[in-house]
Amino acid sequence: MSDADQFFGLSGKAAMVVGGGLGMGESTSLLLAAAGCDVAVVDVDHGRAQGVADKVTALGRKGVAVTANVLLPGQAEQVVADVEAALGGLDVVVTIVGQAVFVNFLDLTEEEWELDQNRNVKYFAFLAQSAARSMIRRGKPGAITAIASVSGMQSAPCHAAYGVAKAGLINLVKSLAVELAQYGIRVNAVSPGSIKTPRLSTGPNATWDDELIRNSMIPFKRAGVPDDIGKAVLFLSSELASYISGQTLAVDGGWTAIWTLGVNPLYATPKTLDVPAGS
Repeated sequence: MSDADQFFGLSGKAAMVVGGGLGMGESTSLLLAAAGCDVAVVDVDHGRAQGVADKVTALGRKGVAVTANVLLPGQAEQVVADVEAALGGLDVVVTIVGQAVFVNFLDLTEEEWELDQNRNVKYFAFLAQSAARSMIRRGKPGAITAIASVSGMQSAPCHAAYGVAKAGLINLVKSLAVELAQYGIRVNAVSPGSIKTPRLSTGPNATWDDELIRNSMIPFKRAGVPDDIGKAVLFLSSELASYISGQTLAVDGGWTAIWTLGVNPLYATPKTLDVPAGS
């Protein structure tokens, strides 16, 4: 048993990473494997899933690729059944699926609203339900971690549908944590800030993070990278977090800690206050 296996308490655990074929999902899959997990990499793209599964295998753990679109009705039970069959059980679940329609509220359509709710919160509800049922049947505790967003914690223009979906996901995590605690199942969320994923590093989004940094919106003066999220998920999935449930961990370089006046250069300039003694 390696030091990592002993430290995280994940040796021999069966993990499922939904959306595991790219970016934050790939990082999470590999970090879980390095900590001793066998990993089922679930992705809509079989090539991506297989590529990451092969990397898991190269780390000395069992890696399997499962191709599925968890946004489709009825897929949750099938995915969990496929992972159980491949790994012999299910102890750790991570869901890294989500996308946003950024549109002015006055132009928002019902279709766009439903799309954001489906691909950010609805799918997770039924995937977590299927995973929890699996853990309960086996009589073993487990850990379920959702990827939320700082958009669910603070507001922003054009984020109405997405922000509501992520806020709902954060609240759902709390509800599940309470209901599933009796079975030893912990449920938590990670809320990324600006993360340099492959999707945000190409096309029209390529300079977005750089602009945020130039405007000093991130105290660390850098965007995050997928491993920053993977490490947080690894912690919450491990025995190091054995008494943590129903929580949302913001991984954003301190972004959400900023009071908006705090980025105003005039307000942020240090001043000497004449405070009477004893006051």
